[in-house]
Amino acid sequence: MTWLLIILAFLLSLVGVVGAIVPGIAGPPFSFLGLLAMSFVRGIDYSVEFLVVMGIIGAVVFVLDYVVPIWGTKKLGGTKAGVRGSTIGLILGLLITILFPIGFIAILLGPFFGAYIGEKTNGTDDHLAWRSAFGSFVGFLTGTFLKLVYAVVCIYYIVKDLIGLI
Repeated sequence: MTWLLIILAFLLSLVGVVGAIVPGIAGPPFSFLGLLAMSFVRGIDYSVEFLVVMGIIGAVVFVLDYVVPIWGTKKLGGTKAGVRGSTIGLILGLLITILFPIGFIAILLGPFFGAYIGEKTNGTDDHLAWRSAFGSFVGFLTGTFLKLVYAVVCIYYIVKDLIGLI
């Protein structure tokens, strides 16, 4: 049972890393579930406070991943049309990545061009539309970075404690 929990913890944490990069996969919850699975392994003593803090941080990172791109778009002058366009671009980028093997590029460029097109269909001038697109792009990268840091911290604890068991 111990090795099953360790394998489950490691797999969940790997899904968390993938989810930190690929939209549509909830990375922080998977990373936390990996940490939680590891806490049930005999010989691993995570305190309740540690698990609560890591859970709260994971929830905050999960929410920020959706808020930061919108904030970035608005901060640089975007409108609701730019935010909607960025969201549609993100979904289309994900679908293109799934259907065609062009990789991470579509996921990066989808929100950027989506925000631009959303602003242009709203009648926004070109300069402001590009600023909105850039804000969406920076927000997307910031959210991805936060998720990746959280996933790496969770994996660090899992691997550290796994090495401690050996």
